Amino acid sequence: MKKRALNYLSYVLFAVPLALFVSCDAVLAMTDPPFEGIVGAFVGMLKGKPYIYNIRDMYPDMAVGGAIVEPGLLARIWEKMHRWALRRAACVIVLGEDMKNRIRAKGINAAKIEIVRDGTEIAEDSADAPVLDREVIRKIRSGFRFVLLHAGNLGFYGAWGTLLAAARELTLENIGFVFVGEGAQRDTLAAEAAGISNVGFLPFFPGSKIPSVLAAADVHLITVKRGLEGVVVPSKMYGILAAGKPIVAIAPPETDVAVLGARQGFGMATDPDRPAELVAAVRHLRPTAIA
Repeated sequence: MKKRALNYLSYVLFAVPLALFVSCDAVLAMTDPPFEGIVGAFVGMLKGKPYIYNIRDMYPDMAVGGAIVEPGLLARIWEKMHRWALRRAACVIVLGEDMKNRIRAKGINAAKIEIVRDGTEIAEDSADAPVLDREVIRKIRSGFRFVLLHAGNLGFYGAWGTLLAAARELTLENIGFVFVGEGAQRDTLAAEAAGISNVGFLPFFPGSKIPSVLAAADVHLITVKRGLEGVVVPSKMYGILAAGKPIVAIAPPETDVAVLGARQGFGMATDPDRPAELVAAVRHLRPTAIA
């Protein structure tokens, strides 16, 4: 984390002077580095240009909610500067309704908040179906008859304890919980899962194998822990849907993945603090013949 912070600061040190001398009609900033939105607002102000703030992950909410930054003076100053950047923006672009609601709660006029959802490329009807790698599918399914898959970053945002508690309850039911990916919580999660026989971990596969990864699961898992609704909007949902797979969201009911899943019928949502709800959802979805 210290090296990452140094990398962020060195990037800004070199990027800002260059940005000030680039001819433009508007200044657009995103959220990587986490404070880029604030820097972009300053650059827009100094250049006298309209400022557009495209929010992918919301900081400092994400840093505080994920226990990366402790609540205190730093978080309060960061939040105050972030709200200034939001007010300074001519347009704030967000990923979903839950993020829009989070921004509105900060006192920002809803009229200047635009939702631009992520998506995924859809193959033409005439295109050949992707060739699936059976070895990748075998590794993910690990001999289980019914597999729930979380593929992606294992960071600070997930209700990981709830997933593991549900997996432990379903140990004897031939149902596997498989995590594909890396992240800050991967090692901790793996240590907590030690002894739970139906939980497995695999590293990321090459990008060319993504269709096989998506196809391997019976159900995909997306998780957002309580308090981070509207802060994190998992865009991997769209790739999962394009693969024709259902989703169980372990997330608060106001998150986009829960709302859209219920509205469009592609998924179910369970309380991120109640493993029993996840267990019930899994038992509802699985074929009864494997129990």
